[in-house]
Amino acid sequence: MRDSVLDTLVPLGIALAAALVALFAVHLVHKALMGAGRGSRLIRDLATRAHRPMQWFVVLCAVYFTVRASANGVSWRHTFLHADQLVIIGVGAWLAAALLVVAEEWALSRFRTDVPDNRTARRVHTQVVMIRRVTVAVAAVVALAVMLMTFPGARLFGTSVLASAGFLGIIAGLAAQSVLRNLFAGLQLAFSDAVRLGDVVIVENEWGRVQEITLSYVVVHVWDDRRLILPTSYFTEKPFQNWTRTDSALLGAVLFDVDWWLPVPEMREELRRALESTDLWDGRVSVLQVVEATGHAMQLRALVSADDAPKLWDLRCFVREHLVMWLRDAHPAALPRVRGETTSAMPLHATLTGQTTTTDGDSRVFSHSVDGRARAEAFTGPEQ
Repeated sequence: MRDSVLDTLVPLGIALAAALVALFAVHLVHKALMGAGRGSRLIRDLATRAHRPMQWFVVLCAVYFTVRASANGVSWRHTFLHADQLVIIGVGAWLAAALLVVAEEWALSRFRTDVPDNRTARRVHTQVVMIRRVTVAVAAVVALAVMLMTFPGARLFGTSVLASAGFLGIIAGLAAQSVLRNLFAGLQLAFSDAVRLGDVVIVENEWGRVQEITLSYVVVHVWDDRRLILPTSYFTEKPFQNWTRTDSALLGAVLFDVDWWLPVPEMREELRRALESTDLWDGRVSVLQVVEATGHAMQLRALVSADDAPKLWDLRCFVREHLVMWLRDAHPAALPRVRGETTSAMPLHATLTGQTTTTDGDSRVFSHSVDGRARAEAFTGPEQ
C-alpha cells in the first residue's frame, strides 16, 4: 500500500516541480521581452498577448513529459497523459490565435488610416482582418480534429465518414449553398479590392461607411448612425456605389433655379469667393454652368470638390446657403418666378347675345358675305 502511494506521489511531485521551473523560466523570458520591447512595439505586444497562453503551454508540456518519464507502471498514467494531451492541443490553438493577433496588429500599425489618402491602408486592414479570421477558424477546426483523432473510436468514425464523403458532400453542399456562397464572397471581397474597411458606399439607397467585413456579412455604418447589415454575397452579385474606390476626394453638385435676368458671371465669382472662405474646399474644382434653360427659368449647377464624402456634404450645404442668401440680397429680381400674360376679355353681354364688336366678315361662316348668305340659305331655306 505504501509503495502504491509513493508511486503516485513521486511522479506528481516531480511534475509539480517541473511546472514551477517552467513557470519561472516563462517569467524570466517575459521580463526580458518586456525590457527589450521598450523600443519595439512588436516585441512588447508579443510579450503581453502571448504571455498567458505560453505559460499554460510550457507548464502542460513540462508536466506531460515528466509524468510520461517518471510514472511508468502507474494505473492512472495513460488517462492523465491523454487528458493533458487534449489540454495541450487546445492551449496550442490559443497560443496560435494570440500570435496571429500580434502579427495582425503589427501589420496594421504600419498602415495608418487617419490620413487623407488611406486607400492602401484600408485595403491592407481588410485583407489582414479577413486572413486572421480564416486562420483562427482553421486553427480551431484543426485543433478539434486533432483532439478527436487521439481517441481510437474517433479514428474508426473518421474512416467511415471518409468512406461516405461523396454522399455527405452532396448533401452538405445543397444544405449550405448560402453559407458557402457568402464564405467565398467574403474572401473575394478581401482580395479583389472591390470594397474595403472604411469605404464610403451607397447600398440600398443608403449612404454610409463600411464598418466591418466578415466571412458572412458586411456592416455598413449609415450616416445617421444606423447599421445596415448585408450578406457578403450582396457585394459580388448586385451593383453598388463606392465613392472611395480609388481616391477619397469627390465632386459634388448644387443646383439652382434662377430667373433669366441673373448675371451668371457675377454668381460664378461669388461661388469662388465662398469656396475660398471655407476650409471644406480642397481647391480643385469650382465650376458654375448653365445646364438647363426652360421657358420660365435657368438651371445652374455649381460643381465643387472636397477631400472626402463628409466634407463634401457640408461643403454642398454651405455653398447652397451662401448663394441663396447672395441671390436674395444682391439680385432679388433674379429669384425664380412664374410669368403670366393677361388680355382684355370679351364683354359678357356680347357673348350671350351672339354679337361682337368686330366688323370683320371673315369671323362668320353663314353671314356678312354673299357666299356666307348663300350657304345659310342652303342649310335653312330662304327667309320668309
